[in-house]
Amino acid sequence: MMTPPVKSGPRFNNMIQSDKVRVIDHEGENLGVMYTREAIEQANGVGLDLVEVSPNADPPVCKFLDVGKYRYEAQKKANAARKTQKTQEIKEIKMRPNIDDHDYDVKMRNIHRFIEDGDKVKVTLRFRGRELSHQQLGMDLLRRVQTDCEEIAKIEAYPRMEGRQMLMVLSPK
Repeated sequence: MMTPPVKSGPRFNNMIQSDKVRVIDHEGENLGVMYTREAIEQANGVGLDLVEVSPNADPPVCKFLDVGKYRYEAQKKANAARKTQKTQEIKEIKMRPNIDDHDYDVKMRNIHRFIEDGDKVKVTLRFRGRELSHQQLGMDLLRRVQTDCEEIAKIEAYPRMEGRQMLMVLSPK
């Protein structure tokens, strides 16, 4: 026995499973609770479909609507919401423990710009050779980054070592 294909979107007309529904007509008037069959007949009389708007209510709320138009409007609303949402990226700033002041200022300008754009920033401090034995210098540098950014950013991941790198993640407040 084959199962019927799953339809997305709201249930309408004969797909409504409840015996009784609360009905709202095409003008927005509440017609009260009635049997589903009777409501479908009234909707067909007006030339519209009975669409389940709020299936979790008790009894479910249904409206007299044109199903195609309702689905189209819902799809347009979802697309508009998708357009306006901002995805948060993770930008990476790489430094060395013995970074020069000017280079540090350039990196800090970039961090500020990324955070103001709403992105997270991953600060990576790479140790080479004997620098690894002076991890305190790296920790001091990341603390300095932390204090320079405390007005605009919060620390999401505190400084930690991963192999030859020390990592810290900042996110916008």
